[in-house]
Amino acid sequence: MVTVGWRVRVQGLVQGVGFRPHVWRIAQEEGLAGQVINDGAGVAVEAWGSKAALRRFVERIETEAPPLARIDAITRDELTVAAPDKGFVIAQSEEGDISTGVVPDAATCPACLGDIADPANRRFGYAFTNCTHCGPRLSIVRSIPYDRARTSMAAFTMCADCAREYGDPTDRRFHAQPNACPVCGPRMWLEDENGEIACDGVIDAVAQALGEGRIAAIKGIGGFHLACDATNEEAVGKLRARKRRHAKPFAVMMRDFDQVQAHCKVGEADSELLGSNVAPIVLLAYAGDTLARSISPGHDRLGVMLPYTPLHHLLLGQVGRPLVMTSGNLSDEPQVTDNDEARRKLGAIADLFLLHDRDIVNRLDDSVIRLDAPGPQIIRRGRGMAPEPLRLGEGFSDAPAVLAMGGELKASFCLFANRQATLSQHMGDLEEAATHADYRRNLDLYRDIYRFEPEVIAVDLHPDYLSTKWGGELALKESVPLVAVQHHHAHLASCLAENGIAPDRDMTLGIVLDGLGLGEDGTIWGGELLAGGYRDYVRAGHFLPVALPGGVQAMREPWRNTVAHLRTAFGEDWRAKAAPLAGMFEGKPVEFIEQMLERGTNCPLSSSAGRLFDAVAAALGICADRQHYEGQAAMEMEALARPHVAHAGAYPAETVEAEKGLSVLSWAPLWQALLADLASGVERGVIAARFHTGLVEPVAKAAERAAERHGCHAIALSGGVMQNQILSEGLHRVLAGRGHHVLVQTRVPANDGGLALGQAAIAAVRAVRPRPS
Repeated sequence: MVTVGWRVRVQGLVQGVGFRPHVWRIAQEEGLAGQVINDGAGVAVEAWGSKAALRRFVERIETEAPPLARIDAITRDELTVAAPDKGFVIAQSEEGDISTGVVPDAATCPACLGDIADPANRRFGYAFTNCTHCGPRLSIVRSIPYDRARTSMAAFTMCADCAREYGDPTDRRFHAQPNACPVCGPRMWLEDENGEIACDGVIDAVAQALGEGRIAAIKGIGGFHLACDATNEEAVGKLRARKRRHAKPFAVMMRDFDQVQAHCKVGEADSELLGSNVAPIVLLAYAGDTLARSISPGHDRLGVMLPYTPLHHLLLGQVGRPLVMTSGNLSDEPQVTDNDEARRKLGAIADLFLLHDRDIVNRLDDSVIRLDAPGPQIIRRGRGMAPEPLRLGEGFSDAPAVLAMGGELKASFCLFANRQATLSQHMGDLEEAATHADYRRNLDLYRDIYRFEPEVIAVDLHPDYLSTKWGGELALKESVPLVAVQHHHAHLASCLAENGIAPDRDMTLGIVLDGLGLGEDGTIWGGELLAGGYRDYVRAGHFLPVALPGGVQAMREPWRNTVAHLRTAFGEDWRAKAAPLAGMFEGKPVEFIEQMLERGTNCPLSSSAGRLFDAVAAALGICADRQHYEGQAAMEMEALARPHVAHAGAYPAETVEAEKGLSVLSWAPLWQALLADLASGVERGVIAARFHTGLVEPVAKAAERAAERHGCHAIALSGGVMQNQILSEGLHRVLAGRGHHVLVQTRVPANDGGLALGQAAIAAVRAVRPRPS
């Protein structure tokens, strides 16, 4: 046999996922000599053997990869040095040369579930069981390199048995940093307002309390949950009252797939997502009436997740019923992560606390996903997804390192370098002081983990966003250029970057629909057709601008938008047309709003698609007086419309070609027809469906005309309003059916949670060559 040597380089998510023992095992089985090592670029292998064995070895590295690994590239070249005398070994990585990054937290694997269910196993019933294939990662990391001493597991010294597993490359717990057992690992206990509760079994005691209708604060992997019996209407109502969360839907955790199928409609793809390493909250259609209806008022979808830690599996198995599992916080505040903070902030909500002594270092909200016809719709990107990097398209290899700060709502930031974009977890709204502090701390952590020094900082064009202000301060402090990016251009670029579009093939027509973003003309945009790519764009069309009476107040009180839209559609005599809505306006300061509109006082113009949805929802009696959370009116109207979409028909709209070929979509005909239907007593669900389907065709036609006019190769769908399933699926179906290449977002939120990715891509491309004046 002729022995040859190959140097093999593996790039991707290949550190901290059991990749070296995976390589070592295959090398042993193929009879190879050499070594495997972690380095700054991934995993490096030097292997000697026959060519046939080496070919099988490289093929198996990829086809048999560990469950948490993601291979982006495998390259090889020949070695000219002789094979070593020893066999194949896992070599010690040189600290200081490694920038490993951190993989996302992963749901409990089947092998660990088997351990906790086996009475003969030393981890039987142990709530913190994990291995290389599952368990906490980002949630416990304090700094790099990623080893036990730099995580919250440093407080727990491994016993002899755990240390043996940790050092054995044949064991699935080899170098599993959170490795632990009942002898040496974290412990849990139960408390109430009087302190620790003595009980024979913590899980049994919590399960009994939940069955009695009590509320428990449960410390999980990325934060606290507030839990109650999801079949108990009184318990759910009590949780709503105490948490001061009057309308926003709760998520529900169910024991297993059988339980999910008993309460929801579940497809094969839904099941795969629920049972994945991510274990997200998945939005599913209701199927049955056994759950408390106040869990998700006004909605036809339920947010469902399966247990994703051993603690959850043990608890759900004992309770036997679905549990509400909602963020452990007061409404609008970040999720609580610390035991003392939980006692202080959740004491007025929870009747008892299930606590443990493993610190949650990094807050991680549960990821939320809905499966649409074009693919997964990422509503919130958190636990299980962050900080997995996205591989970028060709053309970004020489791009500078960009730090993008994101927006004001659904805040996240992005580190952009080496053809990879690392988007942080969802952190919430920066106007909340605790969220802003969390944002800054996470930014420091990510920069440390990835040893990231930005050469450019990108921010939103809006000067008053806290992320913009903080980015400006950083740019001054670090003496790097600051690039301000228009909000909707960033949405378009986010969609392009996620889909791997290269900068030299990026001419796209973006349909970007959302609530608001500052336009380059100083007005508020939100219903946009943009033609362009990363470097530049032109505004090819938009919704007709309508005033926002009271500015921010118009976002909270949808009826204000109804007044503004009707006045825009019908002029000063709009009330004569709006007779069917007289009851809604009774007792409201309509005359004062009209004066504001006439004088232009605190009534900024906006092309917002989101406010159009609010205006129509209010006309149908949905959240007319006030929205309790962002998007409430639009989401409840979508649920009302869904059963009627297939047969309701569509309202008309008008497209006006303005100067320079700009398409302006006017909704006056829509309002005329809608008011006529109200006057005729047409069912509200049918009216809601006609509104939704009435948007699809005019927006699609305007986009097609703009794409042809500007020579666009594809049409991209982005913005928070694109998370409306009826609208996004309708646009995708119509445009794809007419032969267009339609780009959608399936790995990054189309809402502001994906904004930073687009900002980073734009700044990176503009930094390569100055933008033409």
